[in-house]
Amino acid sequence: MSDPKIIIALDYPEAAPALVLVDKLQPSLCRLKVGKELFTATGPALLEQLMARGFEIFLDLKFHDIPNTTAQACKAAANLGVWMVNVHALGGRKMLEAASEAIANSAQRPKLIAVTLLTSMAQDDLADIGINVTPAEMVLRLATLARDSGLGGVVCSAQEAALLRKHCGTEFCLVTPGIRPARASLDDQSRVMTPQAALNEGASYLVIGRPITQATDPLQALLDINREIGVQV
Repeated sequence: MSDPKIIIALDYPEAAPALVLVDKLQPSLCRLKVGKELFTATGPALLEQLMARGFEIFLDLKFHDIPNTTAQACKAAANLGVWMVNVHALGGRKMLEAASEAIANSAQRPKLIAVTLLTSMAQDDLADIGINVTPAEMVLRLATLARDSGLGGVVCSAQEAALLRKHCGTEFCLVTPGIRPARASLDDQSRVMTPQAALNEGASYLVIGRPITQATDPLQALLDINREIGVQV
């Protein structure tokens, strides 16, 4: 399988348990997401170990700073050899354009995507920070800004995937967290969808954590979800 649709979130405080999990998985069936907690604890050394095992990495650090600082961070991520990196769309057009330009000539250019709204945020959370539009309206505004600034896609709720697919085109990459198989717990996500439903709505990739990482048999859980979305495994 050349383009796995599942990205497993390695939400661990240190390298050892992440590597225990990863050694049970297969790089042909998934990619891996390393976020703030794990990267802060382990640094680039863990990325090297994961890539040495054949996995492609989504470095989920959500850069959000002045344009030059964000651009240099994206360039550093590209030099690590990661498959995907992200920034916050709320950083604005100048920041997004600087990030895109910074990696344009990288030897191994990663996919650059923007975070729209975190999947934990609902209407009342937006109101708390002075945003008086619906989550869908805000996501569309930020996704359009990201596309127009040269980015290849966004992180978004699967519930907005159909809207973004319609407005941003077929090539725009939609990475959707908050994916839960039908019988799984919602945990702390408020805007969720099943894997097949998310793909039907237009999602490109599915970020899945606890339904796989906390499963009794993580590889079997990964195989089951791949079969659920019609992948021959």
